[in-house]
Amino acid sequence: MKIPTTLHHKPVVVAENYERIDGRLARNTDAKGLSLGLAQWNDRDTVDISAKVWRYTGEKWSRQSEELPLHRVLDLSILLCRSLAHFREAYRYEHLYDPQNPVIDRVGLQGDAMTVSVCTDNERINEDLKLFYQALSEDDEMIGERLRTLSTILQEMGY
Repeated sequence: MKIPTTLHHKPVVVAENYERIDGRLARNTDAKGLSLGLAQWNDRDTVDISAKVWRYTGEKWSRQSEELPLHRVLDLSILLCRSLAHFREAYRYEHLYDPQNPVIDRVGLQGDAMTVSVCTDNERINEDLKLFYQALSEDDEMIGERLRTLSTILQEMGY
């Protein structure tokens, strides 16, 4: 199922078909995708990036917020890290990605894989990618601090 691109949250990097790897709920969940994109609360002066778990009720896409189970937090972290790695080298591409190959990575999980890719269904993807890239650059210090902290904690835990 394709993540919608016409709602307030504007997806930039997506992991669709998330229901196949949604932890204990795999293959029996309403969580259909994950995305990192332009936040729905943006105004003209600021651009924020948000992470979203896309839920589908069977009739419509839900705007309902949800508490995230730990595996989803980790899956979003994996999505974020693969995206950050991509954007470190994205300057090499005219549009910050290769339109002929929008897949950033496939990460094996639970006997399947999370495909991390640029959301080419977003009709304003080139513009949104530039805004996303700019916001990542502006938040680099804050994100880097948290990643270093997470790395230290994971190493202390033996990972």
